[in-house]
Amino acid sequence: MKITWLSHSCFEIVESTTVLVDPYIRDNPTAPKPVEEFNPDIIAVTHGHGDHLGDAEDIGRRTGSPVLAVSEVARYLAGRGVRAEGMNIGGSFREGDVLFTMTPAVHSSDITLTDPPTPGGEAAGFIIDDGIRIYHAGDTALFGDMRLIGEIYRPEVALLPIGGRYTMGPREAAVAASWIRPHLVIPMHYNTWPQIKQDPAEFRNLVETLCDSEVVIMEAGDALEC
Repeated sequence: MKITWLSHSCFEIVESTTVLVDPYIRDNPTAPKPVEEFNPDIIAVTHGHGDHLGDAEDIGRRTGSPVLAVSEVARYLAGRGVRAEGMNIGGSFREGDVLFTMTPAVHSSDITLTDPPTPGGEAAGFIIDDGIRIYHAGDTALFGDMRLIGEIYRPEVALLPIGGRYTMGPREAAVAASWIRPHLVIPMHYNTWPQIKQDPAEFRNLVETLCDSEVVIMEAGDALEC
């Protein structure tokens, strides 16, 4: 499996299919390549904020790829002519060989690309199982049921926000890693703007004091093989 961090919370995951998560590209000052170069098999969106829903509509319309999201966001996209698959927290959806399970996240979720913003249901995360199980936490605070996510799904890779202010910061994310106990942890949702500036090395040091998970710090556009 190949995991590419495209900055912020956007990842491309390639194994049996190409999954693009939270495609915030065009307006993202740290995105490593233009939106026109993306051709995923499926797009997964954690919630309706513009820095996560991002370019899902444009990419989905251009490629015909389905967009997987919580029901309210899926209905919004379907109303704009995009093939969308709605689901809800605790539910699962299979596309080819990939099983997506929607997990809770503690965060707001209005669709902020509309004026005024419209309700976007609940924020979420995903377990993405394509032979290797990946937990993309979405935007979230630390919450106790992360222990259950670790116990039930046993993700081998966890993608955790560390930016603070709008999500948990390094200290809370390190506790999350100690509860989930994946083999690999990749920090995300930091240094896109000054408001979420963080030193990922601080997060790595905190994780190392709490558990034996390996922290991989990536630059935008970096890829790793699992």
